[in-house]
Amino acid sequence: MEEPPAKRPCTDYQTAQLKAYKGTPLELKCVNTIRALAADMVQKADSGHPGAPMGCAPMAHILWSSAASGGSGRNHSAKNPNWWNRDRFVLSNGHACALQYVMLHLSGYGDCNMDQLKAFRQVGSNTPGHPENFCTDGVEVCTGPLGQGISNAVGMAIAAKHLGATYNTTDFPNIINSKTYVICGDGCLQEGISGEACSLAGHLGLGDLIVLYDDNHITIDGDTDLAFTEDVKMRYESYGWQVLVVDDVANGLDDLRAAIDEAKKCTDKPTLIKIRTEIGFGSPSKQGSASSHGAPLGVPEIEATKQRLYGCDPSKDFFVDEDVAAYYKEQADAGDQALAAWDADFAKYKEAHPDKAKELERRFNGEIPEGAFDDLPTFVFGKDKANATRKFSEACINAVAKKMPELMGGSADLTGSNCCQIKGAGDFQKDTPEGSTLRFGVREHAMAAICNGMFAYGGLRPFCATFLQFAGYALGAMRCSALSKFGVIYIMTHDSIGLGEDGPTHQPVEMLESLRSMPNMCVVRAADANEMAAAYQIAINNVHTPTVICCTRGTVAPLEHSSRDKAMKGAYTVIEEEGEGAPDLVMIATGSEVWRCVDAAKALQSNHSIRTRVVSMPCQELFLEQSEEYRRSVLPGNVPTMSVEASAEHGWHRFSHAQIGITRFGMSGPLEQLFKKYGFDAENVASKGKELVDFYKNLGGNVPDLNCRPTFNNFQA
Repeated sequence: MEEPPAKRPCTDYQTAQLKAYKGTPLELKCVNTIRALAADMVQKADSGHPGAPMGCAPMAHILWSSAASGGSGRNHSAKNPNWWNRDRFVLSNGHACALQYVMLHLSGYGDCNMDQLKAFRQVGSNTPGHPENFCTDGVEVCTGPLGQGISNAVGMAIAAKHLGATYNTTDFPNIINSKTYVICGDGCLQEGISGEACSLAGHLGLGDLIVLYDDNHITIDGDTDLAFTEDVKMRYESYGWQVLVVDDVANGLDDLRAAIDEAKKCTDKPTLIKIRTEIGFGSPSKQGSASSHGAPLGVPEIEATKQRLYGCDPSKDFFVDEDVAAYYKEQADAGDQALAAWDADFAKYKEAHPDKAKELERRFNGEIPEGAFDDLPTFVFGKDKANATRKFSEACINAVAKKMPELMGGSADLTGSNCCQIKGAGDFQKDTPEGSTLRFGVREHAMAAICNGMFAYGGLRPFCATFLQFAGYALGAMRCSALSKFGVIYIMTHDSIGLGEDGPTHQPVEMLESLRSMPNMCVVRAADANEMAAAYQIAINNVHTPTVICCTRGTVAPLEHSSRDKAMKGAYTVIEEEGEGAPDLVMIATGSEVWRCVDAAKALQSNHSIRTRVVSMPCQELFLEQSEEYRRSVLPGNVPTMSVEASAEHGWHRFSHAQIGITRFGMSGPLEQLFKKYGFDAENVASKGKELVDFYKNLGGNVPDLNCRPTFNNFQA
């Protein structure tokens, strides 16, 4: 039998590092392997961020190590990445994602095998340039924009606390008891969204939230002294967090271990562990410098780095030695054992509490309960009272909530105005985690990000509410909802200049088109109670698409021929033209403008014999998903067509030849006066409709067919 090859002797630098290290040689070798792999990934991609992974490697090692091995004991398993009770991990500084992919690889996650590490940042790989939950098992949320991840983590901690309070029993107290761990950087804590979310986390006493703050003093522009000199420790203590400080992880991990142990014992406060690190650790010329932040180190520099890092071989790339692989295999086995133990407990729980177990399974499987929409209200024309669509929204959410206890959420301090209170749902507070009403406070951006985290956790359908104009505050997180395929429900009231006296600071003009232009975002603007019922059915069914339900402040007139079923198609004819043949004019409208178009259509028929069809289009996205035959039956395309919406004109050109919209900001004043001033009264709508018909008559009746245009799919699958 041949002798095994001799181990390469340590360099003087490596020997010195090992001598200074207060821990086992294997521990140091594991940490250095993480550093080297991350640097190799960025170098091969010729793109990325090596510095943070190299500085944060000690944290990752602890978080991916079992308690028996001196680690955090974080429960997770590659055998079931979607295990309900796994301890969540969020890499909030997502640019450091090479770190997360390395750890997933070492833990046996198939999406991050060695070939995928080598394909870092390449088209179609499972290792994109920032973490994407839909690309990679083991990644919970999309964390590119700084501050989003730590805010998502607050939502995850809320979800865990609420579900535990709801489903744990005295005989099974640990069915849901997961912790949420975060690594974040200086940039995350500079973003305002993190301050909003962490302030709320402190108020709620989310003791199972543990944040490891990579305090490396470096941002892209240079040292944090350029713009970030506050006392983070004092700030987070003022939020109600426990704050612990670890001054060194380069020369040993005992202090970090002790801090994590202390954090796990604290049940009434979230914990921030402020950890002093050096970005690009080990790089002889770039350690501690912004130059290691966002670019490859370079081949010579990586070789020099490996010569300094104990256990690394400068002649090898993407190398994991046998003892390191064996160590992480042992940690993965411990996670698998924790999963098996939980599965056994859940089987017993299922026998002892079959109804609770069945409901928990339904909720985590994302299944809509039978009859969920049966109690949605139906408006009876001539009998039921006219109202604002926000009041119809309130009736709808309460009708659905009876059969869907997973609906959990609230408003950004506008509960009464947004009409989003679920009757009988208590507040989720520090001492009442079973409550399902969230009081977000005036924190729109964090509110949306927290809902993303709740959805990512599973078992909940989060909703949140504010005025439509303040979606601008929340837009970064709403975009993450769409990108992440999270079916968050956004209830946005006061949806036009019709909110009246509060004036242009509160009146949305561009917001509808901004949201409609976002991929995988469903925007519904209902015209009455029946369409609002459709909006909620659409939103609940959209498990992988966020939905914005837009609601009026003011009363809308009843529509005789509105239909929930037809509204589910996105658009339908609410008033047919009189007589035979194609109409002379088609008017498309949404929300509070539909009934005004109905009045205008009646005037056009009686005063000018212009046979007018009125189309309600509560949801453009759904209408575009219908068959061409259906779309043409509603909008012929070769008939003069005019859109009417108290919002921006942009986006309506594909459906209409002319638009009545808004091209300037709003004004302060009573609703009806504003609608008349901006041209949305029935008289002006009828006048412009006649002008459009006359315009094409003067051209000899040659009306361009809006449906006769090519559609290109330029994405190469």
